[in-house]
Amino acid sequence: MIPAPETRLPCPLHVEAGSARRGSRSFAALAAIAAALLATSGPANAQAGAPAASASASAPRAAHAASRSKAAAKKKRKGRTIVARDDDAPDSVVYGRRDDVLAFAAQVADDRGLDRAWVEDQLARARYQPGVAKAIMPGPPGTAKNWAAYRARFIEPRRLAAGVQWWQAHAATLADAQQRYGVPPEIVAGIVGVESFYGRMTGNYRVLDALATLAFDFPKGRSDRSAFYRSELRAYLVWCALEGCDADTARGSFAGAIGWPQFMPSSLLKYAVDYDHDGHVDVASGGDDVIGSIASYLATFGWQRDLPVTFAVLPPVDPVARARLVAGDIVPTFTAAQLAEAGAQLPDAARDFAGPLAFVELQNGDEPASYILGTSNFYVVTRYNWSAYYAMAVIDLGAALKREMALAPAARTIAN
Repeated sequence: MIPAPETRLPCPLHVEAGSARRGSRSFAALAAIAAALLATSGPANAQAGAPAASASASAPRAAHAASRSKAAAKKKRKGRTIVARDDDAPDSVVYGRRDDVLAFAAQVADDRGLDRAWVEDQLARARYQPGVAKAIMPGPPGTAKNWAAYRARFIEPRRLAAGVQWWQAHAATLADAQQRYGVPPEIVAGIVGVESFYGRMTGNYRVLDALATLAFDFPKGRSDRSAFYRSELRAYLVWCALEGCDADTARGSFAGAIGWPQFMPSSLLKYAVDYDHDGHVDVASGGDDVIGSIASYLATFGWQRDLPVTFAVLPPVDPVARARLVAGDIVPTFTAAQLAEAGAQLPDAARDFAGPLAFVELQNGDEPASYILGTSNFYVVTRYNWSAYYAMAVIDLGAALKREMALAPAARTIAN
């Protein structure tokens, strides 16, 4: 059994990966625990890739009625405007008393060898977050996708300047990771830039609150994915127990993603690496471990050294032929010959490419769509977040950074 932490410490955004000589649990053990935690695999970052679910609130309506009566009395006394809570909104302080949460705590403790009282204490600290429930929902129906607008959010001067500065500071490690894993610096830099703006946007929600909200009170209106978030909450509790820290201290995204690479807890346990060999996997400082962990993740999902990522393409004029190619989505399905036979116009490099290709459509609102061909490496980038728009933002940001890095400082188009 993993004992309850004797000292309550602020929860650092790193995973213990110490060696046997230090008497700490090995990172291999953490990976084994993570593998057991996952019923299904998912992206490193679930903010856009992981589907959401609908789950009914467990709190009794009477509690909310009492709360509204008290609020109304306070309004009458002080003349303040009080907004009544939705009847379906769960009570923000009942997680420690709910039967389903207590049953979950018992199962986690039994399955993972954790101290049951400690698990119950950690879950009792969780608070329902309406902002999390709102953020996980899809956009309004009929909202058109717009690749040009999405791209402009990331390929802009401030993010480019931050990316160049970060790349310069970690150039040696980026080059070393490329040598080890085959993943070029621009792809790693692109992911860090899109995920967290080089550490500027890592999330302000308590990870415990975000995961508990989505695990136990997923909002109505989407297919049920509460099991996914229960798995992530389970992984997060294991991580906190191994670290000897409280679960209510770490902060992350509305979906529970953590640190510069925005790893979900299960990915943190399963794929993160101690690249600088200091006994910790640190995803909070943006240094060597962030680079190594991202490169390791992509290599694990099949990144091929020196393989192109995308090719330009002009789509078939025939809408039926074009629709048939688009149906393949992000999965590399077609040969170059099949694409050409369908009427797509390929550059010479794509015609000579021997591997399978995906024909990817990127919608631009009311404007004509954009099209690219994606190789298996493009598909690997989508394993980080299951979206062609995301993958292209990473690729284009990385390419822009690479161009800036190739210039002398005085010739760069962005401010350092």
